[in-house]
Amino acid sequence: MKIIIDADGCPVVELTIKIAKEYKIGVTIVKNYAHEIYDDYATVITVDLAPDSVDYYIVNITEKNDIVVTQDYGLAAMVLSKLGICINQNGLIISNDNIDELLRRRHFHSELRRKHKYYTKAKKRESDNNIEFERNLRTLIEKNMKML
Repeated sequence: MKIIIDADGCPVVELTIKIAKEYKIGVTIVKNYAHEIYDDYATVITVDLAPDSVDYYIVNITEKNDIVVTQDYGLAAMVLSKLGICINQNGLIISNDNIDELLRRRHFHSELRRKHKYYTKAKKRESDNNIEFERNLRTLIEKNMKML
């Protein structure tokens, strides 16, 4: 088991690394050239700026029971198909039970934006989001460790 972070715009990179160190789990951070991230513990992979380069790289390195931190539901769906585990930056565990609804909602909002009928404004993250993320990430790690 390893943790893979979709680092483009991810606000919990440092928190994820801190937790991974505690459990002695390897971390791979995947980012494009537009982001500068350095860490002595994690492996940092830089890919091309082309659309979805980070996503495709992550899917190719994901193995069964790897934990992927991403807010991209399309990437999450591909990771789930490889028997990986997904969590978003706010602590939502993305699973086979909720991925269809998340993808449906993403498509619906995309259509509204395309027709210029709806514009989303993402809510600001709050400290509670980090608490929820940390709690759920620890739960996933501990559950995974028992299975291995």
